[in-house]
Amino acid sequence: MEEYEKNDGFEMNEDRDEIYSKAVKAGKRTYFFDVKATRNNDYYLTITESKKKFDKDGNSSYEKHKIFLYKEDFEKFAEGLEEAIVVVKAALEGKLPE
Repeated sequence: MEEYEKNDGFEMNEDRDEIYSKAVKAGKRTYFFDVKATRNNDYYLTITESKKKFDKDGNSSYEKHKIFLYKEDFEKFAEGLEEAIVVVKAALEGKLPE
């Protein structure tokens, strides 16, 4: 697992500024959690899944999927994620939800 921070002290640029980034390596995938700021100093989170792919000639490329999560949705998103994780763990133990 790798972690790095950008713009220590939250200094703002004119464009959307990356405030913090954390990369989580998980098997063949890497997840990036990036906190960014808008021009109005509002904050949001992007979550990116990146997976290295190879074509038939052996050339590599990255397949990426990204979601944008806005501050007003943080709590509901976290609740939904936690609930889904609980269901997966229970299912792995043979306890499917009713």
